[in-house]
Amino acid sequence: MSAILQLNNFEVFLTAVLIAGGLQLIMGLLKAGFVANYIPTNVIKGLLAAIGIILILKQIPHAFGYDKDPQDDFSFIQPDGENTFSVLIKMWEFITPGAVVISIVSLVVLLLWDKTPLKKFKYIPSSLFVVMLGVGLDQFFCNYIPYLCVGTLQMVNLPPIDTSNLAAYFYWPALASLGNYQVWLVGATIAAVASLETLLNIEAVDNLDPLKRESPPNRELVAQGIGNMVAGLFGGIPITSVVVRSSVNIQAGNATKLSAILHGVFMLVSVLMLSQLLNLIPLASLAAILLLTGYKLTKVAVFKEMYRKGLRQFIPFLVTIVAIVFTDLLIGILIGFAVSIFYLLRSNYRNPFKLNTATLHIGEVIKIDLSDEVSFLNKASVKDTLWSIPPGSKVVINATRSSFIDGDVLEVIDDFKTAVAPQRAIQLNIIGLKEKYELSDYVHFVSDDSVQFVNVLDQDVQQNLSPAGILDFLRAGNDRFIRGEHHDKYFPHQVNATSAEQNPIAVIIACIDSRTSPELVFDAGIGDLLIIRIAGNIINPDIVGSVELAVKEIGAKLVIVMGHSNCGAIKAAVDGIHEGNIGHITKKINRVITNSVYTRTSIDTSHANVMQQITWLNARNSVKELLAQSSYLESRYLAREVGVLPAYYDTSSGKVLFDEQPVSRSVA
Repeated sequence: MSAILQLNNFEVFLTAVLIAGGLQLIMGLLKAGFVANYIPTNVIKGLLAAIGIILILKQIPHAFGYDKDPQDDFSFIQPDGENTFSVLIKMWEFITPGAVVISIVSLVVLLLWDKTPLKKFKYIPSSLFVVMLGVGLDQFFCNYIPYLCVGTLQMVNLPPIDTSNLAAYFYWPALASLGNYQVWLVGATIAAVASLETLLNIEAVDNLDPLKRESPPNRELVAQGIGNMVAGLFGGIPITSVVVRSSVNIQAGNATKLSAILHGVFMLVSVLMLSQLLNLIPLASLAAILLLTGYKLTKVAVFKEMYRKGLRQFIPFLVTIVAIVFTDLLIGILIGFAVSIFYLLRSNYRNPFKLNTATLHIGEVIKIDLSDEVSFLNKASVKDTLWSIPPGSKVVINATRSSFIDGDVLEVIDDFKTAVAPQRAIQLNIIGLKEKYELSDYVHFVSDDSVQFVNVLDQDVQQNLSPAGILDFLRAGNDRFIRGEHHDKYFPHQVNATSAEQNPIAVIIACIDSRTSPELVFDAGIGDLLIIRIAGNIINPDIVGSVELAVKEIGAKLVIVMGHSNCGAIKAAVDGIHEGNIGHITKKINRVITNSVYTRTSIDTSHANVMQQITWLNARNSVKELLAQSSYLESRYLAREVGVLPAYYDTSSGKVLFDEQPVSRSVA
């Protein structure tokens, strides 16, 4: 209506409609319908719930027989100067008893439809039955209870159509006005508003579809563009998709495009040929149908569902509802969309990275893991975090998972690297930046490249650690391994950092079993551990010499003999396999079994607890042999300068158990 008043001529307005249709057709061909994919779900659900509330608020007056409320008007402020709530107040002064009876009966039938034999009549939907029932009740009232007869104002009111002179109903666009920029402005406005409402409505209808099919938005724009061009050519007003009729269509059980086509055909036939019959329908019957439709769109369960998703989803959902109810569909949606964007920006500001502090063998390290995409919206959050890091800290900025980092954020990181970190004696690693970001990985060096902050052990850290402290680090690493939360190792940097020297903290004498890799089990980096692998964890002079070298010359302070569950060497010894060189291993393990409470013939290898006990006995015996064969290791062990202990790795859980009890020298 405002567009017609603005152009001051209906034929000129039709030209604007023609232009709008053409623009929509172009948008559809250019695939502009992708915009629908960016409409937040909370806004869509808010739209549906708001329509449900509006249906209820707008149809209550009709259900009570007060019909001054314009039909099909979803705006809060009505063309007659009233608003949704003022109509509800005035309604009480103009109640029509017959309309109330019809609406109540209609609602009862709709609610109980599936519980009555009527549901067997598949070709008569409940809504159609209610309409026929309303007509029948009103005719009965008018003939037998005039007091309850519904008046003309409370009935459908379609003007009669002269089918013998249909040409009189067509109007043609004033194509001469195509040169008027005002016409183009109105046409572009109609195209934008109609397209936006359409994209929102098809998203909402897809949300209602029980089969969760996806309506093609570009095809919808093309179809609607053609429809509006036809409307403009023949005197029609702009068309757009409508949620209410679509939701009723879905609730009626229709599932194909044919239902929408037949809907249009039935409307055309009804207007042309059945207007007198349709005018017998009480608005109270239609109000009952729409009241139930509104209730289905705005059930309490919808509000509970959105609330459970958190305030970030619930508040935009609620704002969308309130805004639509108190304005109109388009304005309300835009307000809800704006609030949803606000929460998106707020989330991006807060969550461009994960920040955690880990205590490693090199000390406390602050780790900042950047997210997949770090945009300019995250600049303030990244800067606030970096600038608040305490002086003297060790910091790792990990960008290995980032596919995009905005230039503004890169500039902040570069400023922190070149100015802030040196001023505050902050040791900094920047890992994983791609070359296209114009910054490369950065590893902090102290004076003359002599010391570098990499997640590897240096000599000072190694010498300051105690055997008990090393054991704590191994336990913590094993816990991370079990949880699947391993630390990033930055192996290329570790390779370079350990190429000139090594400063391991522990020696692990492990079995050759393929399932047991100590570096993985303890979440260790390059150079952290020295691994000796031999079947059955047995001890021989070569292994003793290797351990002495590791402790005396390389500086390791903890030696662990680690057996494991389901050990093939233990099972081979129990099964009496001694052929060839395998016998050198199994005979040593058999001596352990012979000196235990078990006998080889009585052991059930399928019994997990028995095999676990034998594995523990074997690991403890290997520790005893190691100390018995090395006076150097024994002296360091007794002085508590070096720890030597057995351990057991459970291959089913990944857990490593340690035996810290003092070791006697009794060897099997």
